[in-house]
Amino acid sequence: MSKPEIEFIDYDTGYGWGPIKGDIQGIKEKILSKDAESGDYTRILKFPPGIETSDTLVHEFWEEVLIIEGSLYDIAKKKTYLPGFYACRPPGMKHGPYRIPYGCVTFEIRYFKK
Repeated sequence: MSKPEIEFIDYDTGYGWGPIKGDIQGIKEKILSKDAESGDYTRILKFPPGIETSDTLVHEFWEEVLIIEGSLYDIAKKKTYLPGFYACRPPGMKHGPYRIPYGCVTFEIRYFKK
C-alpha cells in the first residue's frame, strides 16, 4: 500500500490536530498522509511557545522539514531558523536540542528508504 491519493484539501480544516505519542510539552501534529506498510508519512507539527527540548535527536529514517510559521532556535548550533528554512536529514544525522520561544509550525516528510 502506498500513501493515499489526495487532491487539494484545506489542511487546516480537513485534518484534526492530535498529540504526539509520548510528548508532555503540548506539541501537536496533523498527519496529512501515511503509508501503513512502509511507515512513511507527511505531517504538520505545531510547537507551542516556550518549549525547550533537552535531547539530541537521531532517527533511522529520512526527515525533511520546512518551517512555515514561527521560529526554532538550535541550542547546540546557536542558530535561529525562520519561515522558509528547510532541512533534509538522512538516517543517523544528529539534530537538536531546540528552544521554541514564540511557537513554530513545520511541514515534515518522513520516509524509510529501502
